[in-house]
Order: sequence, then C-alpha cells, then structure tokens
Amino acid sequence: MNKSISIYRQLAVLKTFDEEEEEERLLRVSPLGGEERIQDQEPTVLMAGDNNNNNSSEEVDASVLKVYDQGVEIPETAHQISSDSWFQVGFVLTTGINSAYVLGYPGTVMVPLGWIAGVIGLIIATIVSLNANALIAKLHEFGGKRHIRYRDLAGHIYGRRAYALTWGLQYVNLFMINTGYIILAGQALKAAFVLFWKDDHTMKLPYFIAIAGFVCALFAIGIPNLSALGVWLGVSTVLSTIYIVVAIWLSVRDGLKNPARDYSIPGTTATKIFESIGACANLVFAFNTGMLPEIQATIRQPVVENMMKALYFQFSVGVLPMFAVTFVGYWAYGNSSSSYLLNNVSGPVWMKAAANISAFLQSVIALHIFASPMYEFLDTKYGIKGNALAVRNLTFRVTVRGGYLAINTLVSALLPFLGDFMSLTGAVSTFPLTFILANHMCLVAKRTKLPSSQKMWHWLNICFFCVASVAAAIAALRLIAVDSKTYHVFADL
Repeated sequence: MNKSISIYRQLAVLKTFDEEEEEERLLRVSPLGGEERIQDQEPTVLMAGDNNNNNSSEEVDASVLKVYDQGVEIPETAHQISSDSWFQVGFVLTTGINSAYVLGYPGTVMVPLGWIAGVIGLIIATIVSLNANALIAKLHEFGGKRHIRYRDLAGHIYGRRAYALTWGLQYVNLFMINTGYIILAGQALKAAFVLFWKDDHTMKLPYFIAIAGFVCALFAIGIPNLSALGVWLGVSTVLSTIYIVVAIWLSVRDGLKNPARDYSIPGTTATKIFESIGACANLVFAFNTGMLPEIQATIRQPVVENMMKALYFQFSVGVLPMFAVTFVGYWAYGNSSSSYLLNNVSGPVWMKAAANISAFLQSVIALHIFASPMYEFLDTKYGIKGNALAVRNLTFRVTVRGGYLAINTLVSALLPFLGDFMSLTGAVSTFPLTFILANHMCLVAKRTKLPSSQKMWHWLNICFFCVASVAAAIAALRLIAVDSKTYHVFADL
C-alpha cells in the first residue's frame, strides 16, 4: 500500500509504507497495559482560511497549517531544525554530561556508594544509558516522519493521553534540571565571592542564586534557539575544561599531602539505605537529558546515523572528564567530599576563582540547552519566528522566558538542596523518560520484528526501572524532608 502526503514547505514528506509495516501499525499496545485495536491514521493536514484557488500549495504560509497525528495536533516548530552536524550535536550532549554538575558527583554518588558500588555503578549506568538513548534515537523517524519532540513520538505511538503524560514528565524533568543549574551557578558565584571577601553571611546563597537567575535570563533572551548556540558550545567546552582541570589538579595535590582518608559510608543503617538509593538515581541523572528527540531535531540528515555518531561521541570521549573528576575527587577527600567539589579543594586563590567563575558561566550555557524545549513550545504556540531582534520577538522573550526563569530562580532559592534535587529528578522523570518509556516504545514499534529474548529483555528493563523509580522517589523525598528540617527555606548553605 503506497500512501504519501505532501506537507507544505518546512514539514517533512511522509515516506511510503509497505503492507507489512501498515499492518503492524494497526495493532497498538496501550501504555497502560493490554492491547487495543485502533484505526490506523496518517497525519492529517488542515489549512485555516478559505480554499482560494489563487493560493497554491507553495504559497501557503506554514503558520496556518495544522497537522494531526493520532488525534494529537503537532504544531510546526518555530525553531531551526536539521541544520547541525553530528559533531556539534555531540558537543551539545557532552556539554550536558560535563556541566558543573560533575563537581557534585564525588559527594552525591561516590560517598553514599563507596568505591566498589560507585565504580561499577557508573560503568553500568554508562552502558544502559547508551542503550536507552540509542532506542529513542532509532525511533526518530518511526512511521515515516520525523518526531522532533519527545511528546510527538509518544503521541504517535500511543495516542493523546501518552502525549500529555510525556509532556508533563518532560516538563518536570527539565524544570528540575534547570533549578539545579541555577543552584549550581549560585553556589559557584558564592564560592568565588568568599575567596576575596569574608563570609560574614551578609551575602547569602539565595542572593547569589537570584544573580545567577538574572544572568540566565539575559542569556535566554539573547539566544533564540538551540542551534543558535553555535560558538557558545566552544566557550562551554573551554569553561568545562578550566573547572575540571583545576578540580582534578588541586584534588591530586590535596590527596598527596593528606594521605589519611576515610572511605567508609557514613550514617545509620537507614540513612545508608536511602542515600544509596538516591545515589543510584544520581547515576542515571548524570548521563541522560530527557530531551533526546529535541536535540536530534537539530541534526542533519541522515538523522539516525548522525545521532548515533553523536551518542557514541558522548558516551566515549564525553564521559572521560566526568569519570576523572568523580574518581579523583573521591580519592582525595573520601567521605568528606561535598556536593560541590571546589568547596573541598585548597590552592591558589586565582586558580580557585577561575574554576568557580567558569562553573558559574558554564551553568548558564548548559541551562539554556535544557530549557530549550520549553522555549520552543512557547515560541511555537505564540508564533514567535523570524528576526530574533524584532521588537515583538524580543519583547516576548524578555517577558515569557524571563518569567519562566524567575519561577525557576524562586524555587532554587527556596530549596537549595542540590543533591536532593538531583535524586528526585532522576527518580520521577529521568527513569520514566529514558528507561521505562524508551523500552516500552521499542516494544510497541517493533513488536512483530523482535525475537522473544529481546522482548523479555525490554520487559525486564521496564519492570526493574519502575521499581527503581518508585524507590528512588521515596528516598529523595525523605532526603528533602530531612534537609528541610535541618535547614530552613532560603537557607544559606
């Protein structure tokens, strides 16, 4: 059966399906379990306005087109797509994995797990994360069209309810990641400040978080979309190199000077259990974005092949700096490693200041990557496209992006418990988006082509990560409750 629908201008041309693929798409598995027979639907294109013969298909403004897939409206993006090389996309992914969050992994991953579980856990997390991201990347053109948003892919496979659920999970995931970045930026700014001025608590952490949020808003206003980062990815790489090299160098110096270190896991039995579960959530949080289709949308054709190159780059060369700073930091300070490694190190003031300022600036750039799906949603919804410096577009970014980041900043200042946020983010959104949904979507999309052993493997992953997600969420909420009793809101940590 050959079907093709031409979607005017910048919309993708749907590929033809052979009869086997067409029959496969007739039988869908409900995301809530069980199977249901649904009517196969090709994406439908509707055009607003009259059907004046003077308007040829080539002259129709894409902004008046509406595309429906399985009853879900799929808006045309206002952002740039299909323009970036796999190498640039690889740097986007590497920027996320080697963000200033890596400075927290000695304290938030290694301290609760110890050497054996920590090292093995990081290696396993690397492998399973590469596998899960590859599953999502290979579904990018499932059904003969590009799915440039995670929710679009879920909606195409499952329908309207899954579309809404996926968007909700992704929104929570990215909001919490961005909250963590603002906390990180505030911590880095405060750490740089106290190197030159006495820490008399006149300038508290919430003040630095507010400054960080303001700088993030300025950057968001100036950079219209993900592809526009361009040279800023190179700047981010330089900044990451500075704080990682300084952290490793000063940690090695401290480790050689102070050989007596305690690597035992601190706390009571209950504390050890809950913190180790939270650390496992941090493991998967370290490698995954929860927005892979949005990043893949920017890559040039062939999108699957190029995305796999970017993923291999991320999970080979990209993970080495993170591994180095995590293991060296824990080796140097043992169970006294903090959730921000630069608070542990000793050395020249100028070197520590450079590292902290680099961590601050890199957090601003990295936040923009993880906030881009929300920016794309808002820009598309309100038709913000064209010249980025146009008065309407600039005013919109100032108002809407500034307001969004103001809410992020308020939450960051209210509960500045970075390690707890990492655990909760991994539990409630990274686990479902990256592991549970990826494996289930693969089962649904390729159900007639997978051997029984592979189907069993996917179901094993789904069940395991469901249990892990619930356990990690409970552990993270307990940690936040404990810290909230120890520290008041707007705490100066």
